[in-house]
Amino acid sequence: MSDAQSIKHTLEVTVPASEVASETARVVDDIRKKARLPGFRPGKVPPDLIRRRWDSEIRKEVVEKLVPKHFFQRAEEQGFAVVGTPNISDVHFQEGEPLSFKAEFEVAPQIELGEYKGVAVPYQDPVVTDEDVAKRLEMIREQKAQFVNLDPRPAAAGDYVVVSLESLSGIQPPVKQDEVVLEIGGEDTLAAFTENLTGAAPGDEREFDVTYPEDFGQAKLAGKTIRFRANVKAIRRKDLPELNDEFAQEVGDYKNMEELREAVRASIFAERQFFAQQEAKNKLVDKLVETHDFPVPDAYVERQVELQVERHLQSLAAEGVDPRTVKLDWKKIMESQRGKAVQEVKASLLINRVAEVENIHTTQEELDREVQRMARQEREPVAAVRKRLEKDDGLRRIASRIRTEKTLNFLFEHARKEAQT
Repeated sequence: MSDAQSIKHTLEVTVPASEVASETARVVDDIRKKARLPGFRPGKVPPDLIRRRWDSEIRKEVVEKLVPKHFFQRAEEQGFAVVGTPNISDVHFQEGEPLSFKAEFEVAPQIELGEYKGVAVPYQDPVVTDEDVAKRLEMIREQKAQFVNLDPRPAAAGDYVVVSLESLSGIQPPVKQDEVVLEIGGEDTLAAFTENLTGAAPGDEREFDVTYPEDFGQAKLAGKTIRFRANVKAIRRKDLPELNDEFAQEVGDYKNMEELREAVRASIFAERQFFAQQEAKNKLVDKLVETHDFPVPDAYVERQVELQVERHLQSLAAEGVDPRTVKLDWKKIMESQRGKAVQEVKASLLINRVAEVENIHTTQEELDREVQRMARQEREPVAAVRKRLEKDDGLRRIASRIRTEKTLNFLFEHARKEAQT
């Protein structure tokens, strides 16, 4: 038996005629209680007439009741851990005879773990330079900048122009924003805005076209040419604070700039270390997938592709694109995403298997702490957040995520880190 066949099984199941007759009688009786036929009082329609009149409905309900019940009962007796929905065929159902059918189904793979400790992975702690600290301080300084309205005059390079924007054509639904601040000549300002707003003074109105790049961050604008009407409201100057001890004290609980610099350095290091470790963990899992060969049920793969599509549609919705307008060719999606989905499913199964072997689990304290963190973030009572999570299976998903994170940390701690060249 090949690997692919080892998770695919077939059962031929027979349901005793006596049970089929009993279930049929129950269904007939249920229909009889509700049936309304001319010439008969409610509940008094003869059973034989019920059987003739509602034959297809009776057969359908009997099959839907008995097939799943006996399939899962038989699968459990055989010790099969069924995944997904079985494919039922060759259904034989004749009055007075046993009900028989064939079920083809998949089971969860049995994973025999190979080496998972001491796996070589490229990693080294990040380095934070004085230049990195200076750049981050400059970013903080920019965030603390004050914008001062200037006396009315034509806008020039370096000015911040406050405008109201309204799209006239090129996009549906139209775009309308009452206050947008644009830096004339700024890196993040599209050239069309700079060109058409340079020289404009408060009270001026301009109409012009803006062509957005194909890779623009907002999907609803990417690649489109939109005609805007812009009304200039004000011209502003940006004033930056000085980097001194007073600035440090305003930023946070720091006595002087030296303390702030050290805090910034530690923050940058923690950020870079997190991402470096995440990258190392991903490579570590990729290695485990490469060195463990086992079959993956199609049901798992299809569900993973569905999750990928759901995430994509959610991201489009967040950018203002209506997911209902997106046409999906499910067959093409399955073909294009199958390889990636198989890898992701295998990674998940391996991580779960390591967690089982190493007895890694989520504690109640860890789960409570995460719920409390979410409550603080969402500014809701802990009890309300917990109740909502219990309703939609959220607590189980959170517990699973924590367990996965702990298992990845375990694998990383026991990996053999090799400096990158």
